[in-house]
Amino acid sequence: MSTDQHKIPQATAKRLPLYYRFINNLHHQGKLRVSSKELSEAVKVDSATIRRDFSYFGALGKKGYGYNVEYLLSFFRKTLDQDELTKVALIGVGNLGTAFLHYNFMKNNNTKIEMAFDADKGKVGEEVGGVSVYHIDQLEDMLKNTDVAILTVPSSEAQNITERLVEAGVSGILNFTPARITVPDHVRVHHIDLSVELQSLVYFLKHYPLDEEE
Repeated sequence: MSTDQHKIPQATAKRLPLYYRFINNLHHQGKLRVSSKELSEAVKVDSATIRRDFSYFGALGKKGYGYNVEYLLSFFRKTLDQDELTKVALIGVGNLGTAFLHYNFMKNNNTKIEMAFDADKGKVGEEVGGVSVYHIDQLEDMLKNTDVAILTVPSSEAQNITERLVEAGVSGILNFTPARITVPDHVRVHHIDLSVELQSLVYFLKHYPLDEEE
């Protein structure tokens, strides 16, 4: 099945890994089929949205039957390139960076932090979570075959490090610093500001009680 990825809304694209994780769990449990209602309850996305998301990819299920788990699993593996390993570099081995190295995306088959960098010479040469830590001065030499980087450096260093990452050929950056970094058009950045997310959560708790949501 061929799909024009550019016609798929970004909101739908962001939900695909969530669907894949749940379908993969069902497959491990030996379940053969799943309804949109079951999917909805598990991933906390309403059934109509799930059906709309799936409709962008053609007929993934049958009315009255639901979705074949094995078929969905195969479809999502192919769509999300689960059989192709994406090597990731982590920049900044502080508290947050260290937590990422210990976790290292264990639930994802296709994403792995291969190396880490830090300016602290005391950390250089260590292994954290099985990942070797290199000095930041080695960045350009080491990143020749790495497309994605996670940025957990101090905000004051974010733009400078970003420019070095771009120069080294990195095309995707997951930015965990509060800084809003600037990149060329061919580089994609996803900003994740934990303090902003926390403030948003507190605001929603106060002003949008769950029992009032539809």
